[in-house]
Formats: sequence, C-alpha cells, structure tokens
Amino acid sequence: MHILEVQNLCKQFDNAQVLKGIDFTQDEGQVVSVIGSSGSGKTTFLRCITGLETADSGKITVDGRVTFDAARKEKLSKAEKRENQLCTGLVFQSFNLFPQYTVLKNVTLAKELLVKEECKAKKLSRADTKAEIAKIDGAAKEIIASVGLSDKLDSYPCELSGGQQQRVAIARALMLSPKILCFDEPTSALDPEITGEVLSVIRKLANEGRTMLIVTHEMGFAREVSNEVVFMHDGVIAERGTPAEVFDNPKNARLREFLSATLRA
Repeated sequence: MHILEVQNLCKQFDNAQVLKGIDFTQDEGQVVSVIGSSGSGKTTFLRCITGLETADSGKITVDGRVTFDAARKEKLSKAEKRENQLCTGLVFQSFNLFPQYTVLKNVTLAKELLVKEECKAKKLSRADTKAEIAKIDGAAKEIIASVGLSDKLDSYPCELSGGQQQRVAIARALMLSPKILCFDEPTSALDPEITGEVLSVIRKLANEGRTMLIVTHEMGFAREVSNEVVFMHDGVIAERGTPAEVFDNPKNARLREFLSATLRA
C-alpha cells in the first residue's frame, strides 16, 4: 500500500526551477533515503511533503488523505490544515529546540496545544481538559526513554550535546504520531564522534517498522537502513532502486560521478 504518493510536483524560487515534475511513491513501513549533491532539490522536496513549502503545482497524498493539491480552488479550513500537518513529522538538521524549555516540555508542548484545542472544540470541562493533558507527560517520558534520554527530562537544550539535542528533536516528532517521519540531513550539524548515537536511534526506528523518508549524506547508513535509495539531480529523480542497485550497479552517469566523489571525500 502506498502511504505516500507525489504527482508532478514542481517548485520554483525566483527564476530557479528547483523541482521539475517529481513523481514518487512510498509504501507503508518503508525507509527511503534521498541522496544527491547540494542544490539537487532534496530538501525542497522534503519541505513540500511536510508542508513547510508550498509547491507551485502537483498533488501530495499521505495515507489516503490529500495534503496538497495545487488544482484545489477552495481554501483549506484551519482544522484541515492542522490534520494535513499532522500526517508528517520533520526532524531538522539544526534541532530547532526551544531553549527556554526542558527536554520534557520541548517534547510535550505541541501535543499539549493540540489537546487543549481539541478539548475546547469538544467543550470539555477544565477538570477533564487537565486530565487529558496529564496523560501527555507519561507518553512523552516513554518516548524520551526510547531515545535514551530518561535522565535528561529536566535538562535544558544548552546542557545537552548536539547528539542529545537531535534525539530530543526525534522524540518531539514521534510525540505527534506522524504517518511518515522525515529527516533533513539529521547528522550534518553533528561532530563525527556523536553522529553514531543519532543514527542508532534512526536504525532502531527502522527496525520497528516506522515509515521514514531520510535526506542524508551518510552513504553507508543509507545502504544499511534503507529499503530504497533515491538519487536526485537537477530537480528530478534521476535514479531509484534498492541500496545494492544504486550503490553497486548505478545506471545513471551523474550518480556514478556523485558516488565516486563521495567515496573520495
């Protein structure tokens, strides 16, 4: 079953055509890594899927729900926009944690706001709303434990290493139970010696059957963890296949050049 379907996705910034008619599908439980040179359109592709950028044309469907359709004339309601945003979660390369909040609060904040809004819509009493919010802490602590940070619940981002901050960011994304968990170069802001701890968490999520779309420059990791690898070049998907097909028997000349340069580096 395709949990993600992208049809004819195009995006232009000023006079630069960044995405040139992307067609893409991903099955539930699949891990797909997206590789390619800087400027190939990888991050823009991811940001369009997660709703952080609005494509100029095309259609995106997540788990049967149309989250973007450039042909749609009527405006989305606030509730529709929220539901669309909840379909995907994005882990940024630069963490984007709130420095004034503890680890626990960083993970629970978005969920608390969502629950308060839902309780208000249902006209629940203050006591019932408080009870619903109280459930969030327990769920958050389990997720934080799953990324190995149970002892950091009351710590602030400035007290954490880069790897720990990125694991908090992963926990925050998991808290909203997205259909697809997206990563934009999750280790590019980390020192090499702590990259492994973040990759270990992503590897664990893959083993649990999470659906993930990962933009990465870690070729060895992409080979190990992915069901499929996508190579983007000049705003299009130039090649796609299993890790063995892409890394051991690349058909596209530009992909061969890219892999050769990456291995030399």
